[in-house]
Amino acid sequence: NTRRIVLPDNGRQWKDWKQASTVYSRNRIHTTKYTWFTFLPRNLLRQFHRLGILYFFFLVVLNWFPQVEVFHREITMLPLVMVLLASMIKDAVEDYRKYRYDKTINFTKTRVYDR
Repeated sequence: NTRRIVLPDNGRQWKDWKQASTVYSRNRIHTTKYTWFTFLPRNLLRQFHRLGILYFFFLVVLNWFPQVEVFHREITMLPLVMVLLASMIKDAVEDYRKYRYDKTINFTKTRVYDR
């Protein structure tokens, strides 16, 4: 079992593999939407593009005015928070499954057949 590194023939002579690897991008699959740092802002942005979430948010904002207040402020926020949390958990689990699948695909051994 010998390993072989294939570089494009563009007229340059590469002296070292590290030099070549900085020029060309990695050949890996990346299908996840979020990272640890971008999960909360990106997920909230995606959630508030949905009409139902905007309706619940409108009710929460409307209920903060004393003239229009029907229920307690906390009770009005409860449906919005529950729907947001359920959607966030679902998206987090789905994205983690994509991450694990990408990891298994990226570390799968392949065979190179010479002609």
